[in-house]
Amino acid sequence: MTGVDDVVVVVTADAVLVTHKDRAQDVKKLVDRLKTDGRGEASEHQKNYRPWGFYEGLIRNERFQVKRIVVNPGGKLSLQKHFHRAEHWVVVGGVALVTKGDEEILVREDESVYLPQGCVHRLENPGKIPLTLIEVQSGAYLGEDDIIRLEDSYNRN
Repeated sequence: MTGVDDVVVVVTADAVLVTHKDRAQDVKKLVDRLKTDGRGEASEHQKNYRPWGFYEGLIRNERFQVKRIVVNPGGKLSLQKHFHRAEHWVVVGGVALVTKGDEEILVREDESVYLPQGCVHRLENPGKIPLTLIEVQSGAYLGEDDIIRLEDSYNRN
């Protein structure tokens, strides 16, 4: 920056904040205002780390959202289901072992699997390289609290 003094600049993947250094403590007020207004930006981030890897929100709308999911080699998500959404997974790198109901399906790069609402499912990376997939969720409610974990390797509820 040229010609600008005594500022604090915070840059994230989805926001930029520029403020005078004497007002830096006001960031808490801004976050409190976001919470009061019910804005997800106060508590949700685009990239969320989990014991198995991470997911990153790409697009979000009222009835659908798109995420990039990366699962580390040997990592696996919980055996789970959702009451309010369906999911469609497209593998774009690596290999996925998908539990869908009573069957296990090996899904390779450029292949996909559809998981209807209420379907018990799990995603695993049996390979030696990170598994990358694009997840499209659709339904009436897309919150992370619609995950009903039936079994979890990382002892989460």
